[in-house]
Amino acid sequence: MVEYRAFRNADPPAIHALWRAAGLGRGAAVETGVDAFDLVNYSQPFFDRDGLLVAIDRSQPPASPRHEGRLVGFVHAGFAACDDASQLDRSQGVICAIVVDPAYRRRGIGRELLTRAEQYLRSGGATRLVAGPARHRDPFFYGLYGGSRPSGFLESDPAAAPFLAACGYQPFERHGVFQRDLQGTRDPANFRIVSIRRKSELEIVETPPNPAWWWYTHTGRLDSVSFRLVPRTGGDALAQLTAVGLDLYLNTWQERVVGLSDLRVRDDLQGKGYGQTLIIEVLRRLRLELVTRVELHSPESARSVLAVIQATGFQRVDTGHVYERLG
Repeated sequence: MVEYRAFRNADPPAIHALWRAAGLGRGAAVETGVDAFDLVNYSQPFFDRDGLLVAIDRSQPPASPRHEGRLVGFVHAGFAACDDASQLDRSQGVICAIVVDPAYRRRGIGRELLTRAEQYLRSGGATRLVAGPARHRDPFFYGLYGGSRPSGFLESDPAAAPFLAACGYQPFERHGVFQRDLQGTRDPANFRIVSIRRKSELEIVETPPNPAWWWYTHTGRLDSVSFRLVPRTGGDALAQLTAVGLDLYLNTWQERVVGLSDLRVRDDLQGKGYGQTLIIEVLRRLRLELVTRVELHSPESARSVLAVIQATGFQRVDTGHVYERLG
């Protein structure tokens, strides 16, 4: 008999064990410890035990004496950030993860967990329900799923799309996941890049200018720095981006990978090579730090960012989809 309840303090080891066994694809950091879940999920200031629901099979022996049966599924739901990322936007509910033990699939457990999560979100004020965490709609699993940042549910996670379609969700946003191997590859060069390099230099700061509350609960919890391309003569940044050490993926991917995100170019300089130059300079710096691979994500609607990513030698390795509840 399968029963459903909210999270309890004894659940993390069983949740972690299910996460490792569920076959979630290349984008899930599975070879990590229980403490990683505490870092990015349980210790968040907006964590609510009622938003993390678990399915328990009472007919099976428990993983430990503190459990009443075998934990065979969980769903974790939360709320998005408001436009300025200073607080929660409770009108937008997010299904961040839904995992069912492979031996218990096609029994209605995932659907029941999802239904209960939707009820939780609606009771908290959500009028819009999305599935798949993405920028500013990623209250949980930042650093544990997606890679350099959550970008919906990935195509390499094969069970996600058919399950969500059967439950009435439709994809509305696509994200490209790109990587570049830093070993044995040459950086692109042209006259425009050389000219920009002569007039600028790379600056490294611990935090971006005026970081929002959401930054502190996400990127700020991981090993991260902000790279800025600044004029040699002084002045405001020409372009900037954030680099995040994907340390939670070290044992899963078996190499040292850094994620880049939040690429921004000054409005009057867009399309003039400054974004490309900044990325190349950052890649050179990371290569010196013995980083072997770099990952970048971009919404497919951001065509200018996609052009910069492709011009700097990145190759697509995955695609993320964000889904919306119909009706």
